[in-house]
Amino acid sequence: MGQMKNPVRREEDQAIAKGRMIKTSPQKLNLVAQSIRGLKVERALNELEFSRKRVAREVKAVLESAIANAENNHDLDIDSLVVEEAFVGKNLVMKRFRPRARGRIGRIKKPFAEITIKLREKETA
Repeated sequence: MGQMKNPVRREEDQAIAKGRMIKTSPQKLNLVAQSIRGLKVERALNELEFSRKRVAREVKAVLESAIANAENNHDLDIDSLVVEEAFVGKNLVMKRFRPRARGRIGRIKKPFAEITIKLREKETA
């Protein structure tokens, strides 16, 4: 009776952060997400810091938010955090039109994407 409708599925040694309405296509965002999957957070931050992709700055902000969530909300040790999952989803697509020859139009799609980063505390053995 007292259960939540959609409980947050999170284990004790995890922290999550989401970045929504990122102005890029999911395909381009996924290229950056692939570069940090499975890395320790320190290495992932360096990877994003020196990436030449524009969207890497926004992904870095989401990763820093996940690290802050882990430290402040879940009392996890920052030095033992690993990027367990980094997955990308579609968001809205703004449709714009350009006039073309002979009275036709060219459709322009301006996609937005979202990213979810899940960190996990790994025991350093």
